[in-house]
Amino acid sequence: MADKDKIYAQTVTPGKEGINISRSKYETIFNAIMEILSEQREIRFKDLPRAVANKLENDFRGSIPWYTTTIKLHMEHQGIIERVPKKSPQYLRLIQKK
Repeated sequence: MADKDKIYAQTVTPGKEGINISRSKYETIFNAIMEILSEQREIRFKDLPRAVANKLENDFRGSIPWYTTTIKLHMEHQGIIERVPKKSPQYLRLIQKK
């Protein structure tokens, strides 16, 4: 797989390195997360992998929870989504552009 076929998914977790993942898998999960958060103001992190799975075709190869978590962390790192402050358990939302 050529480098252009991969994305380096960074993380907000201190001390952890990012990881190279398939661009097509990244885009599939990323688009599902964006669609979910566009439809809902917030989603509980625990519910996100199931919501992503419901958006995808059954032929996705790989662990949907793993890819969802990895891409969610990258989206946080990129300033696309954020954890809702002062809310527990963890909820996520799109960052509103000003």
